[in-house]
Amino acid sequence: MRVLIAEDHERLAEAIAAGLREEGMAVDVVFGGNDALDHAALTRYDVIVLDRDLPGLHGDEVCRVLAAGRCPSRMLMLTAASTIGDRVEGLGLGADDYLPKPFDFAELVARIRALARRAVAPLPPTLTHGDLSVDPARRVAIRAGRRLALTPKEFAVLESLLAAGGALVTAEELLERAWDENADSFTTTVKTTIGRLRAKLGDPPLIQTVREGGYRIGATP
Repeated sequence: MRVLIAEDHERLAEAIAAGLREEGMAVDVVFGGNDALDHAALTRYDVIVLDRDLPGLHGDEVCRVLAAGRCPSRMLMLTAASTIGDRVEGLGLGADDYLPKPFDFAELVARIRALARRAVAPLPPTLTHGDLSVDPARRVAIRAGRRLALTPKEFAVLESLLAAGGALVTAEELLERAWDENADSFTTTVKTTIGRLRAKLGDPPLIQTVREGGYRIGATP
C-alpha cells in the first residue's frame, strides 16, 4: 500500500510515517500543499492523508483540485477543528474521510486501511494460493499450517503478487507498491527481497521469475 502524508508539522508527519511503515505501508511525506499536488500527479497513492492547514496551498484547495481532477487516491483529511460543521465542510470538498486531531494512531491505521480497500477493486479478506494464505488486515501469512515470519517489505511484496491473481507484476510495480520515493530503482532491492521471500515460503516454489518481465505467483500445484 502506498500512502502520501501531507502535514506541515514535521515531527508529527515523520512520526505518522514511521508508524505506518511499521504497519507495512510505503509512505512519502510532504509539508506543503503544492508539493502534495506534485506528488499526487506523479505517483498513484492508495490513500492521501491531508492536513487542512497546509502552507503554500491550503489543504482545502488541494482536496478540491484532486477531487476535480478525479484523482484515484482516497483522501483522509486531518484538522484540529472538530465541529460537525467542519467535518461536513471537509467531506463536501471531496474528502473520503475526516479525522480530527488529536487522534488515536490505531484509528488512523484502521481508517487508512478501510479507504485503501475502496481505492481498488474489492479483494477477498484472505488471499490464498494452494496451501498459502495471507490475511492483509491481520498481517499474517501461513503456508501449510506454518506461520511465516515476514518483514514488512516481504509481506507487501507477497500481498501484491497474490492480489495480482497470477498476472505478471514488474519489479517497478513492486517497488512502487512496497517502497517509498527514497528507494533507488537501480538497486537489486526487489530481487533481494524476492530471494528472501522464496526462502521463507519454502518448497514447492511459488514465485516465478519471468525474464525481463517481472514476477508472478505460479499456477496452483
